[in-house]
Amino acid sequence: MGAGAALSHRDLEVWQKAMDLVLRVYEVSQAFPDEERYGLASQMRRAVVSIPANIAEGHGRGPRIFARYIGIAIGSAAELDTLLEIACRLNYMSEAVYHHLANDLTRLRKMLFRLYKAIHPDHNP
Repeated sequence: MGAGAALSHRDLEVWQKAMDLVLRVYEVSQAFPDEERYGLASQMRRAVVSIPANIAEGHGRGPRIFARYIGIAIGSAAELDTLLEIACRLNYMSEAVYHHLANDLTRLRKMLFRLYKAIHPDHNP
């Protein structure tokens, strides 16, 4: 990862932003109807937790393997994007909350894509 590389996944801004998003998704999904506790809310939580978890798991394993884990995190982010829209369409969150989360997720996805290209420039996730 070169000079100045993060010693820990905790040093990576993308991991920090992903962790912030985990907290926000948990807060928002807490207000979902009780019947969604093991449905949509649970699925959203698994998807958002997968993002920083894959960044952490892949970090330090070498660029090729790390890139694979970043690719998985990108996939989880895409899944979360769809789940957020479903929750909004079902009126489980306001349009304003949805747009705020969607914008944060878009910024995070851009960071993930940049990281992926930096560690594995000859492939797309």
